[in-house]
Amino acid sequence: MKVSSSEVVGRFAPSPSGPLHFGSIVAAVGSCLSARHGGGRWLLRIEDVDAPRTVAGAADGILRTLERFGFEWDGPVVWQSARTQAYRDAFERLRADGRVFGCACTRKEMADSALARDGTRRYPGTCRGGLPPGREARAWRLRVEPGVVAFDDEVQGHLEEDLAADVGDFVLLRADGLFAYQLAVVVDDAHAGVTEVVRGADLLDSTARQILLQGLLGYPTPAYAHLPVACNGAGEKLSKQTLARAVDGAEPGRVLVDALDFLGQAPPAGLAESGLAAVWAWARENWSMARVPRRRSVPASRYG
Repeated sequence: MKVSSSEVVGRFAPSPSGPLHFGSIVAAVGSCLSARHGGGRWLLRIEDVDAPRTVAGAADGILRTLERFGFEWDGPVVWQSARTQAYRDAFERLRADGRVFGCACTRKEMADSALARDGTRRYPGTCRGGLPPGREARAWRLRVEPGVVAFDDEVQGHLEEDLAADVGDFVLLRADGLFAYQLAVVVDDAHAGVTEVVRGADLLDSTARQILLQGLLGYPTPAYAHLPVACNGAGEKLSKQTLARAVDGAEPGRVLVDALDFLGQAPPAGLAESGLAAVWAWARENWSMARVPRRRSVPASRYG
């Protein structure tokens, strides 16, 4: 079901795996302005559920950068690392409904499986009917039934995915004992009353899985808008892995104006020199999701 709340609630949810780069700022700007332009609230969540990928000090650096760039969020920052019990409660509900099963497969054993859309291995269903003799569960998966998940993305248009065919039964509780991102983000968005998810198109292939989980848990489905991802000159997504430059030392007003331009908002010449407050005032007044490029990626080689 769709969210029926009259109040717009958006969120920005960075992972503390490194400092913010231009692509991160683009996602923050888009999600913040979409919520603020609609008179709504904008929340901040630190997605540190994947402890092995968390870099010491990165979360504090993210918060300082956002403050320096003039971002203002509503309410306290939510930390996924403090919400393990909420994820366990949702997991147990799904298990009680017979939608979860134990899986003994290792990555090596799945190395020859077909690739899903997002580059992960499609689960072949090895343990779906029960664990092989002498094997114990390493991870726990959601039992995915055949059927198409469809949604209308405000930027990318109408999208459909048959999860059973394209992804297979996906992991909810990992072999290392950590809850998977797909479950955590669904539980967190529902708990916070999020009505719209505005984020990068690199997460587009996670959306059908999240919508499926929302339905199984009885949660409302927010509206989705997946912004084009900022890429370097080689066409690679700006990220820590592609050595994208951090924006910590950059001029905030200039970076914000570049983000607005990247998102098709056509900011006026000289806006960056008008001061941070003027940039934000213009952006809130003139934001339009309809002007965002209908593409999955856009070059931003200046920040690569």
